[in-house]
Amino acid sequence: MLTRRSFLQSSAAAAALAASAGSARAETPGVTDTEIKIGQTMPYSGPASAYGVIGKADTAYFKMINEMGGINGRKINLISLDDGYSPPKTVEQVRRLVEEEKVAFLFNTLGTPPNLAIRQYLNDSKIPQLFVATGAATFSDPKHFPWTMGWQPNYQTEAKIFAQHILKTKPDAKIGVLYQNDGFGKDYLIGLKDGLGADHAGMVIKEASYETTEPTIDSQVVTLQGSGADVFLIAATPKAAAQAIRKSYDLGWNAVRYMTDVSQSIASVMKPAGLDKSKGVITAVYGKDPTDARWKDDAGFKEYAAFIANYMSPNDLIDSNAVYGFGASATMVQVLKQCGNDLSRENVMRQAANLKDLELPMGLPGLRINTSPDNFSPIRQMKLASFNGESWEQFGELLMG
Repeated sequence: MLTRRSFLQSSAAAAALAASAGSARAETPGVTDTEIKIGQTMPYSGPASAYGVIGKADTAYFKMINEMGGINGRKINLISLDDGYSPPKTVEQVRRLVEEEKVAFLFNTLGTPPNLAIRQYLNDSKIPQLFVATGAATFSDPKHFPWTMGWQPNYQTEAKIFAQHILKTKPDAKIGVLYQNDGFGKDYLIGLKDGLGADHAGMVIKEASYETTEPTIDSQVVTLQGSGADVFLIAATPKAAAQAIRKSYDLGWNAVRYMTDVSQSIASVMKPAGLDKSKGVITAVYGKDPTDARWKDDAGFKEYAAFIANYMSPNDLIDSNAVYGFGASATMVQVLKQCGNDLSRENVMRQAANLKDLELPMGLPGLRINTSPDNFSPIRQMKLASFNGESWEQFGELLMG
């Protein structure tokens, strides 16, 4: 039987416990009983503005989830800010998101240089930097940066797959490489040379870099053609990639052209380059191409098409950047579902590193997302595809670099 004193003591203890529980919730900025506030930077302007569709798709996807009731009763509030693909601007915007907007974590911030500029700050602050929109291998380094995780296959993986294909189909190739002069482009050089191996390193006969601020890369393409290369690897973001495809065609350069998967958008690369001029370009894919008729009756494609019809514009349907945002956002939602009511930054990161055989609606058949505390590379399989003038035609099997 409780005395009045013991009753008051137990009531006080209960109140203290409730208060501590409330303060524990308050310790995760951006998380309330009704909301999860997350942040993002995206190049809605500047040289990489074609990627802005990814941010629009992320925003639209979370709107759809919120209209379905949110995650465990909480709505997702994505604050997506323009950084113009400029690292100093990224730093400024991320500090605003963390210190003023009080977001719980960062999601799908885009670009290799922008993400490198904020990675140390976020890791020092123990703020998740999840599913960064770049394939640079350095963002899958849990030992040194345990709060940062990639999403797409890394660039070195893709370049190794290209190298394997070149060795198999053109063992006497002379390779010319156009690459963006930063961590993104340099990763392709590393992966290509690793894939070729020491015995074949001499196959790369010419390299030409460009800065994102350059209005055109025509002179670099002319230089690469003049080297006598008969394989042309394009490690460039959309604007420069479209220029490289167009210029190489206009020069009458009959090299076999390989291009990074981050520039495979038909809407923002192949059409501006010229569909006829893009024929034969080879890339690597890990998702379903929305222009490929083989998927028209596929359940995953129908889910994607319904999302586009309800939350985006008809023009976005064929943009691979929209497919990218759709997949990355679905992965983020799965992580939040696994978190339950524990939305501490530690648990968000723990669940991101505990994805098991996750299948995405627009992922290739057989592709599964898996992560662990020592595996921060969610997607590691790709398939080669060739552009036929209208869509990407896949060939071969799922490969790992």
